[in-house]
Amino acid sequence: MYQDIVEEIVADKSLDTHIKSVISGKRRFENVFQSLTRMILGDPTKIEKVVVNGRSSYDFKVFREHKKHIIGMFDEINSFVSFIKDASEGGSSMEMAFVLIGEPGNGKTFFVDYLNMIYRQFISQPENRRYTFRFTDIDKLGGYGKIKTIESQTFEDPMILAMNLFDEKHENIANLKRMGASDNQIDEFYSNYRPLGACTDYVFNQIKEYCDDDIEKAKEFIEVFPVPISESRGTLTGKYAAKDKITSSAVDLIGDESVTRLLHISDPNNPYRFDLRRGALARVAGGGIHFADEIFKNKRDLVQIYLGVIQNRTIEIEGFKWPLDTLVIATSNNSEFARFLEEKEQAPIVDRCRLAYMAHNTNYRLQKELTDYSLGSNAKTTFTNESLHIDPNLNYALSVAVVLTRMPQSDKLTPIEMMKLAAGEVAGEKSIKTLAEVIGDLNNDPDITKRFGQKGLGHRNLGRAIQNLLERAETQDGKCTYAGDIFKALESVILDYVQEPNDRAKYFNDIKIAKGLYRKNVMTAIFNAYMDEPTAIEKDVMNYVNMIIGIDAKNLGPDKIWTYKDPQTGKLVPIKIDETFINSVESRLGLKTEEQKQSFRTTITKIYGQKVIQEPNYNFMDNNELVRAVTDVRLKSDVAGAGSLVGALSNRTNEENQKLYNRMIDTMVNKLSYCDTCAKKTIEYFCTHDDEN
Repeated sequence: MYQDIVEEIVADKSLDTHIKSVISGKRRFENVFQSLTRMILGDPTKIEKVVVNGRSSYDFKVFREHKKHIIGMFDEINSFVSFIKDASEGGSSMEMAFVLIGEPGNGKTFFVDYLNMIYRQFISQPENRRYTFRFTDIDKLGGYGKIKTIESQTFEDPMILAMNLFDEKHENIANLKRMGASDNQIDEFYSNYRPLGACTDYVFNQIKEYCDDDIEKAKEFIEVFPVPISESRGTLTGKYAAKDKITSSAVDLIGDESVTRLLHISDPNNPYRFDLRRGALARVAGGGIHFADEIFKNKRDLVQIYLGVIQNRTIEIEGFKWPLDTLVIATSNNSEFARFLEEKEQAPIVDRCRLAYMAHNTNYRLQKELTDYSLGSNAKTTFTNESLHIDPNLNYALSVAVVLTRMPQSDKLTPIEMMKLAAGEVAGEKSIKTLAEVIGDLNNDPDITKRFGQKGLGHRNLGRAIQNLLERAETQDGKCTYAGDIFKALESVILDYVQEPNDRAKYFNDIKIAKGLYRKNVMTAIFNAYMDEPTAIEKDVMNYVNMIIGIDAKNLGPDKIWTYKDPQTGKLVPIKIDETFINSVESRLGLKTEEQKQSFRTTITKIYGQKVIQEPNYNFMDNNELVRAVTDVRLKSDVAGAGSLVGALSNRTNEENQKLYNRMIDTMVNKLSYCDTCAKKTIEYFCTHDDEN
């Protein structure tokens, strides 16, 4: 089918062929909103229902498909898809722009760039191609000098020309019916009707006059061709970044008179004397996307142009009009938007915008993927071109630290509880409903910056922290990005880039909390290294869970062996219930009375029952308190002879302790993805009392 379409383009570029292809379904005639709706919602298998922060939402897989895809942004994407769908159905969104507002470095521009990229790919597929037309043999008309062909400056669809061939609407409809269009198809075509642009209308009327109103002869001057798709030329998708008041000009958006054309055109009233392609808008006018970066930074006259473009979907110059088929999507940071709102006379432009307040990512699990973007996919090297190792704890430490800075202060939840619930994890007895209530209360605040996720260290600050870490002498000398050093790098970024004293104080406190979580991660890694097993702690945590489930089982014999069905493998697994181990873990958790223990066990059993249905591999490793308790019990019991593992690793004067240290280093390097540098530094950190609380 694709080959047929390509051959057809080469063989016949006539208007009639195009109209028949649209009527038969080989080509399409739709506006930009309908194209985007089809791109996003066309495949029902790429729409998934999800729960985000305790509320039902939808995830659209078209935004998650490429190597460097969009992470999170569920609310913002839902708002955008709803906006596009409403516009495609003729709703009020057709006369509005979609504006993303938020802190710098939270992904606004990345979202728009990604949307533009997938839209270009979608339209470049043969069955989705957009077409436009040019007038040929213009020199026969006279008055155009050496100009022989004139393209539609706004990449108008040939179907728009088909609906304007004759002066009377009924004649155009009759012509379409002769081509084979049904009444329903004609209704669909006319739902996207718009007049021809000023210059194409002027030139086509000259052609009709030259042909004595013989439309068949006039059609010989028309040549149909595909709309060019080019990111660098700004065709189909284009961007206009706000400039300062001296260098910015309306010409950048809508074009201006062309001196070159004036030298050729004899009629001074000919609208073709205006070169619209000099401006960014005309190049995306044929079903494209116009990206207005930092729209509210523009000076007033440019904002007025945007107002006309958004509301009327036309370019206007000296009374001439060129209708557009364009989605206007814009970005702005909070401070610029607040400043703009203070100018009351600018209210009409805001009234024509669908505002979406973009928050920072608040899910630390998803943040790990964003942190991977910043760390980069290429192998890193030192200044002397030697291989630079990435500490396996670095991503976790960095992701947790930046996400904690984005957690607002609340009386109902601690920062850690908020962070865990936002990632869909367990947070003690606190439920996801509590988080939903906190978010609901915060999002009712008229001050945007106080809403959930609106403040915190952004993606650029995260990148700066990594740069800071890489330039440190310790990193270069040790040939390793040791995770323990990232907190110093983050503190340096906060000092340099966070201006508000209250924010700075909060972020420093968040970094302290992140250090505590990092320490718990280190303890798990140390225990796994001690046991010479990468998943040792995970197995012991699951042993505890299975033991408390089996301890009350009716089929439990005197040997205390309980057989259960493993949800991951489906096989029956026997386990011996060790009440001493259970009591030791619960003692570490601070559970003293039988009632407290029973309540905790019921909670764990309930969580397991809920999680295992959706996630058979669920392992309770997100429950830091339980993991730490199990780790402490194992460490204390298994190395009781040496006093403690800390003592054994700190005091390596005897041969046995040195052997233990060497074996653990070997396990960390060969089984746990550490290098010699970060393995030694991690053990050294474990042996200190830093960040224990």
